[in-house]
Amino acid sequence: MHENKLFSTTEIKVRFNEVDSMGVVWHGNYVDYLEDGREDFGEKFGLHYLDFFREGIIVPLVKIDIDYKKSLKYGEKAIIETRYVDTEAAKLIFDYTISRSSNMEIIATARSIQVFLNSEMELQLTFPEFFMKWKQKYFGK
Repeated sequence: MHENKLFSTTEIKVRFNEVDSMGVVWHGNYVDYLEDGREDFGEKFGLHYLDFFREGIIVPLVKIDIDYKKSLKYGEKAIIETRYVDTEAAKLIFDYTISRSSNMEIIATARSIQVFLNSEMELQLTFPEFFMKWKQKYFGK
């Protein structure tokens, strides 16, 4: 069971354009899989990129760490589990586990970090008000 209730699972199918000449997913495509996970998370928990945009906030990625453990191949399905990491720092942090659907073998683990910028592209050192309301809904803070 997850101690963090804020997670989503997304299934993807490896497409032909995502693999190299050996039929193995090119490592850079895992970044897209993480994006798929974040978008699904946003759908499930009401935290869409357009919500930030409407509030005048931009949330660029500043760091992505991926630990590759196995490979995915053309036609395989994978599950991306995306977990929100609660932090006091004004950042969006997500942890991920990508597993092969057929046997739940872990393919990769990852973490992404995003920061908050205002419409003038200035770094925000505190959470935007609408995001604090979102956090309070799920964490009571």
